[in-house]
Amino acid sequence: MQLIRAIEDHALTNPEKLAFVSPGKQINYGDLWNQSEQIAAFFLQESLKEDSPILVYGHMEPEMLVSFLAAVKSGHPYIPIDTSIPLERIVKIIESSKAELLINVSGLPLQLEQAIIQVMNFSDIEKLLTSAEKADPSHWVKDDDNFYIIYTSGSTGNPKGVQISANNLQSFVDWMRKDFPIDGGLTFLNQAPFSFDLSVMDLYPALSSGGRLFAITKEMIAKPKILFDAFVKSNTQVWTSTPSFAQMCLMDPSFNEDLLPELTVFLFCGEILPVSISRMLKERFPKAKIFNTYGPTEATVAITYVEVTDELLDNHQTLPVGKPKDDTRILLIDESNQEVSEGEKGEIIIVGPGVSKGYLGQKELTDKAFFQYNDEFAYRTGDAGYLENGLLFYKGRMDFQIKLHGYRMELEEIEYQIAKSEYVKAVVIVPYTQKEKIEYLTAAIVPADHQFEKEYQLTAAIKKELADTLPAYMIPRKFTYHDELPMTPNGKVDRKLIKEKVLL
Repeated sequence: MQLIRAIEDHALTNPEKLAFVSPGKQINYGDLWNQSEQIAAFFLQESLKEDSPILVYGHMEPEMLVSFLAAVKSGHPYIPIDTSIPLERIVKIIESSKAELLINVSGLPLQLEQAIIQVMNFSDIEKLLTSAEKADPSHWVKDDDNFYIIYTSGSTGNPKGVQISANNLQSFVDWMRKDFPIDGGLTFLNQAPFSFDLSVMDLYPALSSGGRLFAITKEMIAKPKILFDAFVKSNTQVWTSTPSFAQMCLMDPSFNEDLLPELTVFLFCGEILPVSISRMLKERFPKAKIFNTYGPTEATVAITYVEVTDELLDNHQTLPVGKPKDDTRILLIDESNQEVSEGEKGEIIIVGPGVSKGYLGQKELTDKAFFQYNDEFAYRTGDAGYLENGLLFYKGRMDFQIKLHGYRMELEEIEYQIAKSEYVKAVVIVPYTQKEKIEYLTAAIVPADHQFEKEYQLTAAIKKELADTLPAYMIPRKFTYHDELPMTPNGKVDRKLIKEKVLL
């Protein structure tokens, strides 16, 4: 595979160059390659089932990259699992993926008695290795083999595993290096956890071009002073994040060109990029280019792009997400599956080599969203959009799936988990939107009988339960309590009326 060969070339020609830097740890290209070779050989000795995925558990450690490469060199896709993911969700991912092996690189204990899987600590594997061990390239994943699997939110409480093949990933990396000014061994900010596919936007374009990844951990994000001190040392040249993370940084007036003098490119994906944030970035980083992109996990990170120029900002109150990459086609269809005219809103359909083969082990869900179009994979995004002068404009979700701070989630999954609580009779999740961007979630709840005197005590009890089943970013910020939830004439919950009441 070209991507793996490119990383090997950098390891051979410039082995001492740093590939990844995180707090207290770093790894160069030579060690990244050699360690992944040895661990790939170890994986091959484990007699895992063919194509069986390998779970990698951790948070921004260089050993995660070593494990990713070792997995694909041994012919297995990897599944990244961040330490912020609740244990119950990890168990569901194990059951869904039928994985046989989990590598824990975090250094933290991981108790998975509920799951049938072999758990090995990265440090224990290292003790078993010898420098002579290597994996024959004939074992590498290639073509339509799965390279990685990212688990996203599912409406029934069960996460969905999006399969991304070697060909999918190669199409994405080739596009990034061709159409964005990011080549030449640059330093990339690595803000998104590896279990979030936005991380792929910096991970593989950086490694394939001989660049360096500078990791931002959740601990750094929680303490702005530590974060900004890290920025000073990072020499970041390519910034990849959600708009929300940039907005958080912009709240500090010192977030400017003096703090990051080498910064030349902003890459945004995962949620709507507001005009206001773009203008502030242009004022504070006048030499940097800003790119807005769009794409679901199912089409490999992103498939459209546009440079945010002064002219674009002057002419649009809502920014376009741009034009598709050269090997990809976008269709916009109405409810009758007919293509709409320019300017008319329709569902965004993506056709091209970046489109996934579907959800791992979930044929019914795959058949609903994926299909063949002129011998190519196509994906029904469920996103609404329209075209204007060749540029795509994103207009939100057509169902109960949303994006909040860059994370895609199903409102129904959150409702499903809250409804399981002994304190809840019924629940509806209401997104609060401002300027076409979802700012937070509110849970409108009909409570069951409980012993609490105050609503805040009830809220704390429900949140405590949710922490065991949902990632923190999926837990609603606000909780409101009602005697009943209004219904429509056809017997469905009247979400529109609930929204009007809750957001008054």
